[in-house]
Amino acid sequence: MGVLNFIKRIFIWWDDQTIGTQLWTWLKGKKVGEDAAGNIYYTNAKGDRRWVVFNGLVEGSRVSPEWHGWLHHTWDETPKELPLARKTWEKPHIPNLSGTDQAYAPAGSLRRADPEPRSDYEAWTPE
Repeated sequence: MGVLNFIKRIFIWWDDQTIGTQLWTWLKGKKVGEDAAGNIYYTNAKGDRRWVVFNGLVEGSRVSPEWHGWLHHTWDETPKELPLARKTWEKPHIPNLSGTDQAYAPAGSLRRADPEPRSDYEAWTPE
């Protein structure tokens, strides 16, 4: 690991876990589970602190609803211990895609490869 990568790990949290988080996880963390995206969930010995180490991009919307409830102390059992009851109408969890190439773009958006022609206005032209 180069000097630049080391400095980056100290200050930049959105790219990966920082050195402080990594040290805290090594010293105090107890792994309690992992989700389908590869994110790993930890707690301390007393069980009053809970955190996630993301697999890849650090983005809160990548935490599934089951693990979100556990992280925020909504329930005490992990999804491994007590799986969340799913309704038949529920869709699978997807992360927030805003700002990515897969973000939603309406039919007339210029961000689409094949934008539909606009028909909801008439362009002004000088006389």
